[in-house]
Amino acid sequence: MLVALLSLLPFGFVALIAIQTGWTDAVALVLRPRVGELLVNTALLELCTLPPAIALAVATAWLTERTDLRFAPVWSWLAVAPLAVPAFVQSYAWTTLVPGMSGLGAATLVSVLAYSPFLYLPVAAQLRRLDPALEDAAASLGLDPWRVFFQVVLPQLRLGICGGSLLVALHLLAEYGLYALVRYDTFTTAIMDQFQSAYNAPAANMMGGVLVLCCMGLLWLESRIRGDERYARLGPGAARVAHRKPLGPWAIPSMAGLALAAALSLGVPSWIIARWLAIGGAEVWGPAVASALGETLLLSLAGAIVTTLAAAPMAWLSVRAPGRVQRMLEACHYYVGSLPGVVVGLALVAVTVRVALPLYQTVATLLIAYALLFLPRAMAGLRPSLAQAPVELERAAMALGRTPFQAVCAITLRLAAPGAAASIALVTLGAATELTATLMLAPSGTRTLATAFWSLTGEIDYAAAAPYAAAMVVASLPLTLVLHAQSRRISGR
Repeated sequence: MLVALLSLLPFGFVALIAIQTGWTDAVALVLRPRVGELLVNTALLELCTLPPAIALAVATAWLTERTDLRFAPVWSWLAVAPLAVPAFVQSYAWTTLVPGMSGLGAATLVSVLAYSPFLYLPVAAQLRRLDPALEDAAASLGLDPWRVFFQVVLPQLRLGICGGSLLVALHLLAEYGLYALVRYDTFTTAIMDQFQSAYNAPAANMMGGVLVLCCMGLLWLESRIRGDERYARLGPGAARVAHRKPLGPWAIPSMAGLALAAALSLGVPSWIIARWLAIGGAEVWGPAVASALGETLLLSLAGAIVTTLAAAPMAWLSVRAPGRVQRMLEACHYYVGSLPGVVVGLALVAVTVRVALPLYQTVATLLIAYALLFLPRAMAGLRPSLAQAPVELERAAMALGRTPFQAVCAITLRLAAPGAAASIALVTLGAATELTATLMLAPSGTRTLATAFWSLTGEIDYAAAAPYAAAMVVASLPLTLVLHAQSRRISGR
């Protein structure tokens, strides 16, 4: 209950600021031309990024899962691998490769390359589970392959496309480093600029409120588009495995297209980082890199442990005692995870400055921010493992004289340990590359890989920033392997 209430802090912060500012001043701050400009920029970014990202993800998923494409497992892994490159590192690579790159076009290109894997994963997983009998029936009615795809296959991918699009859209709202480097103004960049220079609390806070409303609007829009249609297969037996369709003369162009996408999303960052490392030489690998790596591991691991412990009671309740109240509390965990780091940071800054000044810019506040931002990741790892721990074992332990608490600790927690480890790993890797909340809340003098990289890029010292970029990419690679393997395991392939 306490964690669920704490997760409502950003929403309460927005409401409190609106009340304290007053209706007249709040309306004046929200209806400023600057806010309208940022809304237009945000809408254009979403509209320009989502369609090409969806097209790229669906085409790649179709080629790797439903055709006889050579080396399909390799192409599948390459489609997911860009997740190992933080978005602001992608932007760093492209802006140093093309120094004049800026504006909406640059923001769209880098966003598509950085975030299309979030669409590829659910679409590919759904393609693997589709019943090919529906496609066979449509073909027997005289539909050509293209019409079968658009009238039968694509509608069944709605859930995967909607879920992936929501993830991408929320990341576009939350991202700071990518758009700051390509000089494209969004709500997050505007809030961070005010926070780091002449901090205007009412203006920044009201922009944070608009950003929260944008997030809630995206969640509502996704639920409306997704609908409540049934997608599960009915009837006896299991769906057969779909036969892979021959590409024929399209095999080479298909591989060329996938190779181009991999070169743009993986080749460019890898080459640029390697180039700057070569230019910097051994001097850039100083003690500061090891120190930043140590601080990153310490803070992210501590944040992961705190987040997993905070999520454990709710995960246990949702599995062992599901109900309306439990579902509402669980929803709080997921809603706060959809908010940008800058909103969570603003809320915690306001609370600590006003009512808990000794906690301002302390490790404790930073760990709370990590917990709020990554609660959904911890829940995703804990819930399945708790669900697979039979409740009968707990009852048997209590029948043998154990108290309920002892039974849970001795039986359930041991069985759920792999899920807890997965949660800690997922949160650790997310916290290691978190930029905005760390910049706003970390104690003075803290240098993580992300903040050190950002500081050096701000000084145009790209060679010195390269080791930090390389360390973040290497640290994120295990997450991409886990996501790729888990996606295939869940779909049964």
